[in-house]
Amino acid sequence: MELDKNLEIAIEASVEAGKKIMEVYLEDTTSVNYKSDDSPLTKADLVSNDVINQYLKDTGIPIISEENKQLDYSVRKDWDTCWLVDPLDGTKEFIKRNGEFTVNIAMIQDNHPILGVIYVPVTKELYFADVKEQFSKKIVVSEDDPSSLDLSQAKNLELTNNESDTINIVGSRSHMSTETLDFIKEVEQKTGKKSNVVSKGSSLKFCVVAEGNADMYPRFAPTMEWDTGAGHAICSAIGLKITSQETNEPLMYNKENLLNPWFLVAKEN
Repeated sequence: MELDKNLEIAIEASVEAGKKIMEVYLEDTTSVNYKSDDSPLTKADLVSNDVINQYLKDTGIPIISEENKQLDYSVRKDWDTCWLVDPLDGTKEFIKRNGEFTVNIAMIQDNHPILGVIYVPVTKELYFADVKEQFSKKIVVSEDDPSSLDLSQAKNLELTNNESDTINIVGSRSHMSTETLDFIKEVEQKTGKKSNVVSKGSSLKFCVVAEGNADMYPRFAPTMEWDTGAGHAICSAIGLKITSQETNEPLMYNKENLLNPWFLVAKEN
């Protein structure tokens, strides 16, 4: 399988970063600091970010990472292509030690994700996608050496039809808002189906929908672009829509404000 070179680099970076994250995760204690917005920051966030920056810097493509100093939009607005990185998505899940945290790397071109990688360090599940080539794949990594990855056995993710009388809706363990609950009630009324809430942490919420284990993922709580770029690519590559609830258009990236609007991941109506 011939992959885009930048996708190969992102895959290797995510696996190597995941290995470093696990070294911290398996320590007896994890020191937690807090950023100015009160979000948690651990040693694992920083070591992962260092690894990913080392891999991506040689591509010559600018990097937007949660843990890098953010450049002013007056600089970023002229970028037609950039990397978008969350070196440890789900830091709260990491601290809770429930395993539901990920490494997210996406490539953005003309404000839309074109490549995406999500790696789950605890389970070694690797999701990767090329939107232009219209594929999303998943594989469980057997080797810790990213240079020896054999991706030829990766399985294709495909859209599925839900023929049951239950509609599966992804909800967050930490962010089940009133708006989300209202949305679920509205879906039940429209479809005449009972709902089942599938709880997942971090960007795994995108993966649940992409694998066909849920029908939709409504997000009525704050997220940043680095939280969603990789998952957006993985879902978009197989035909799922990631729609802003403000504009009813696809989410945009490398905006002046890196905060996302509320959005919905689902099949096209």
